[in-house]
Order: sequence, then structure tokens, then C-alpha cells
Amino acid sequence: MAIFCKPISSKKRFIPYRKLFESYSFTLYEKAALIPENDLLKICTGDVFFNKNFLNLIEKCKNIKVQMRYCVIYENKLPIGFLYCQITDFNAGVFGELVKNENSDRSSKTLKLFEKYLIKNRHENLLRLFTCGNNLVSGEHGFCFINSVPEKIKHQLVLHTIDLISKEETKTGTISAVLIKDFEEHLKPKQLFKTFKYEVFTVEPNLILEFPKKVDSLDEYIQLFSKKYRNRAKNIQKKFLDIDIKELNITEIKTYETEIYSLYIQVFKRAKFKLLQLPNNYFSECKLIFKEQFKVYGFFKNNQLIAFNSSFLLKDNVLEAHYIGINYELNKEYELYQNTLCNIVTLAINQNKKIINFGRTAAEIKTTIGAKPKELYCYIKAQNTISKLVQKSLIKFLKPDEWIPRNPFKEE
Repeated sequence: MAIFCKPISSKKRFIPYRKLFESYSFTLYEKAALIPENDLLKICTGDVFFNKNFLNLIEKCKNIKVQMRYCVIYENKLPIGFLYCQITDFNAGVFGELVKNENSDRSSKTLKLFEKYLIKNRHENLLRLFTCGNNLVSGEHGFCFINSVPEKIKHQLVLHTIDLISKEETKTGTISAVLIKDFEEHLKPKQLFKTFKYEVFTVEPNLILEFPKKVDSLDEYIQLFSKKYRNRAKNIQKKFLDIDIKELNITEIKTYETEIYSLYIQVFKRAKFKLLQLPNNYFSECKLIFKEQFKVYGFFKNNQLIAFNSSFLLKDNVLEAHYIGINYELNKEYELYQNTLCNIVTLAINQNKKIINFGRTAAEIKTTIGAKPKELYCYIKAQNTISKLVQKSLIKFLKPDEWIPRNPFKEE
């Protein structure tokens, strides 16, 4: 195998068909609008999170400075792969508490000095993270290839291309660490990732609900539960009797855009690790892009929006639960969070979906309605001294907290 191409000057980074090895090449783009539509459609057929308009929408995210990089990979100038990366800058304040907690019982002078540095310079950029994947959604959304590409070749192309383009990010600062996320199985061959000095670790699991049998309604689904969980579900539903549930069309989403975003922010602020914040018009834009494939439900009390959920209807009988918003002052009184989950289950049943991907938050609550954890693997590589100091704390922070999985179903 020939040696992969070396990093080049920024002016030449975006020339088409840059040589990789053998008959493989790639073209790099900074904006989704520049990606050849036909090439992307040939590679990532039917994946909503690789939709060109959706990628363009994510470029408008805020809160943390983020840049996008897109690579189309070719074999003999025919498109065979697509690589999606996000470059995110973090200030020192994000990591101060992590390092403090990790090193509270350690006496290393270096770590103590580093902790003081983080506190003093909390508003300064500390770490530039190069992520292969989408920091807004969990799952394998960092790259895709046509089916004929062997797994080994696929991962060679991914690792070498990431290594090359991350080293070229010198215009606004070098990359501190590279992250490749989220995979349900270890990527192979394992030795290849070791050669590139990646460390594998697990993060909070993805929660997947697979309907154990065909059901025609939420009530019928709940009948599959044991008495304890069946009664619990019914009590939760009773608290929603005075709540009006409405699927929102594009006009209604725009009408309630401010309220929707405010409810989303309430959830965002409670996130364990606040990363990218959605643009204000995210939900209306998603509805315009995906139409009936994207669903938004509003929950109203006395004509006031108090919660919402959103979801994607994917191929292969899958529903992808997306962002929600909750008025936390009313959450306990009306069991808003639990009832938004029940509404998603109802939608999946009505759409004849067999699987719900609930994402990786509130794991224990989601298992009470039948979801089961699916472990996710990530790969990280530190690129400098600071990222090496932060990496252990960050991995520990991202690893799942202890929680108790529940099984609501009747025992066979």
C-alpha cells in the first residue's frame, strides 16, 4: 500500500480528488452547500442526519464555536464514502470542575498547577476537539460508505483521512484531541486503531425500545407490563387527562417557535455536558426540510404550551426520538417527561414502527417503559499536553453514571 498524502498548505486543502492511496482520493469542504448533491445521495441514501439541508442547519448552532468539515471519498473518482466532522472550541471553565473532581485526592504538583490555571483562565479557549460524528445526536453519524467497501478499507480511509485533515487545521489553532463517536460494536481491526493511538471508552448507553409483539395502541402495549409497572403507567397517564396533545404543522411550529425554544433551553441547561446549542429556528427548519418525516407534538394546558417532543420517522421500521422541551415547574404535577415518552411510544405504534431509539439521557426512566440499554463505544486520541491532562477527566465524566435498569414486562 502506498503512503498516504501529507498535509498541505491551507490554500490547496480544497482542491478536488486529493490523492490518498492506490485508487482512492478525497475532496474536502467547509460548507454543506458546497457538497455535490448527487455524490452525497449515492453514498448516504436515506440517512436523515446526512441530509445536505440538515447539515447546513447545524452550521448555525451556537453557544460554543463550531466549524464543520465534510469529506467525499472517491475510488477512481467515483463517490464511495462520506466523512462528517465538527471542530469545537472549549474554554477552560468547561474542564475546571472535571479536573478538580478527578484530582481531589491526588497530590501531583503538575495537576494542582493545571487546576489553578483552569480557574484563572476559565474564559480562555483551552481545547479544540475534532469530532468525527454529530455532537447533536447519538449514534453512528460520522461517516458512511457504499456497501461494496470492505470494513478494513473503510476504517483505513476514515483514520488516515481524519489524521490528515486534523493536522491541517492550523489556520485558527491546532487540534487538541480527536474523537470518533458513537458505535454499538468495536470498530475493526482493533490493531488499526491502536496503531493510530486511539483509546476506546464507553459513554452513556443508547436506550432502545423494541416492541416485543405487535400492539395497536399504548393501552395494549401497557397490558404487556407487570402489575406494578402497569399501575404506574396508568397513574402517569391520569395526570395528563387535562392536557391537550396536538401534532404541530409548520405554521403552528413557527407560531410557537419562541415557546418551543424556551422549553428546549430548560432541558439544555440541565444537560450533563452542554455542547452545541440549537439555532432558534431549528424545529421549523427541520419541519421544512423533512416534512412528514419529522414530527413535533405540543402539550397544552389552558392553551399554554408546557412541553413538546420531536422525532424522526426513519427507514427500517425505526423511530428516532429527538429533542424535547419541558416546563420544569409543572413537570412533577403533570409527569411531563414521562408523558412525552408515552406519546412517542404512541406515535411509533401508529406509524407501525418496531424500534424506538430514545437516545442516552434519563436511562432509568426510559427502561420503565420498556427501553433497554445498548452500549456505545467512542475512540479518542490526545494531540498535545493539555489534552492529555484533560482526557482522563473527560472520559471519566462521559462514562455512564451508576443506575438501575428496570424491566416493566411480565416475566415469562
